[in-house]
Amino acid sequence: MAKKSKGNRFQIILECTEHKATGMPGTSRYVTQKNKKNTPDRLELKKYNPILRKYTVHKEIK
Repeated sequence: MAKKSKGNRFQIILECTEHKATGMPGTSRYVTQKNKKNTPDRLELKKYNPILRKYTVHKEIK
């Protein structure tokens, strides 16, 4: 059963931008949480992409 959200925290998906541009098969995605009250803009984090084997910028999707 899914956990109910408390307050302003929501689950988001981060997707690699460099991997999408290369056209290689597969995707690098991470699931995390953010507080929409403190960060209303889309989140950008540097995360590890196991397919490209390096740290890349991952942006919030959806």
